[in-house]
Amino acid sequence: MSFGARAKIRLGALRHNFSLLKQSVPGSRAMVVVKANAFGHGLLPVVRALDEADSFAVARLSEALELRDAGIDKPVVLLEGFTSIDELNVAATERFEVVVHDKAQVEMLAGQGGGAVTAWLKIDSGMNRLGFAPSDAHDLIATLSSLSAVNELRLMTHLASADEPDSPMTERQLMRFEPVARDFEGAVSIANSAAILGLPDIVRAAERFGFRGEHWIRPGIALYGVSPLVGRSAAELGLEAVMQFEARLIARKPLAAGEPVGYGGRYESPVDTTLGIVAAGYGDGYSRHFRDGTPVLLNGRRVPLIGSISMDMLAVDLGADAVDQVGDIAILWGDGLPVEEVSPWADTIPYELVTGVVHREDSKVLA
Repeated sequence: MSFGARAKIRLGALRHNFSLLKQSVPGSRAMVVVKANAFGHGLLPVVRALDEADSFAVARLSEALELRDAGIDKPVVLLEGFTSIDELNVAATERFEVVVHDKAQVEMLAGQGGGAVTAWLKIDSGMNRLGFAPSDAHDLIATLSSLSAVNELRLMTHLASADEPDSPMTERQLMRFEPVARDFEGAVSIANSAAILGLPDIVRAAERFGFRGEHWIRPGIALYGVSPLVGRSAAELGLEAVMQFEARLIARKPLAAGEPVGYGGRYESPVDTTLGIVAAGYGDGYSRHFRDGTPVLLNGRRVPLIGSISMDMLAVDLGADAVDQVGDIAILWGDGLPVEEVSPWADTIPYELVTGVVHREDSKVLA
């Protein structure tokens, strides 16, 4: 069957990456991050493929409800918590775990007369996004532990620069979080993908931070086969790409030296060559910000993007002696062309590319 652009999702690679991440931190529990449609990989296929996950984390209530509606009964964590009593009531009814990061949420929990929830108290150790100051932590722990609306209290924080293992910011954050976690009786979660693979202290987290409950890791981007560490490739880390974004070559023709290509004629060929048109564009999630020279993998070789990206098409320079044929598959990222190699050509990060893929046609899910 013909297709334009599609994302092939390798569930075998997904399971491999999950196993590798779990083995990196022996004895830990795993809260698998599947927000934003599982980073663009398909929420339900990803969740159903990961039977060994201990819980799933999403950003919003609508994502959590989608999982329940699909029959997923495992614990689901709302990373952005709740913003109203109604949302808190739904969380309690559906047994969602909630991240508590704002004073208003504490007040709603104090006034809650319905069911109870498992609450993750978010400590802002230095990222300055969500969470409470470490200086407020002990009073909050005492308050939340006393509420009938909280059946279990846990701790978490988020590291802003763990993707750079040598960044002094990470150690500053860990030092701020340590006195909060020390002697805490409940579960604690610190490690995102980068921390799991890049910070030795995470392996011995209970010893380093002195908490007595379970240690939870939160694998995200690495689960999908993308390196979370600056300067380290996914292959070096043993990760396998889960998504292959690909499209067919739908046209080829001669391109004379000096001829412009695409809207605005941004690119002019310096030599006689062969122009190729691939059926993918910004309407499929292939960013219009990609520059001339962005690599596209076709029949085992890299060919450069030329000209502006259209909604449904992009142009490549196949070379004067090209033997590529209409119908050949071009890899935009995936096998042989990691998304972390492609993303700098659009001045962005792999997260934005994989989450931005638009499923205009059936994406092929592979076991």
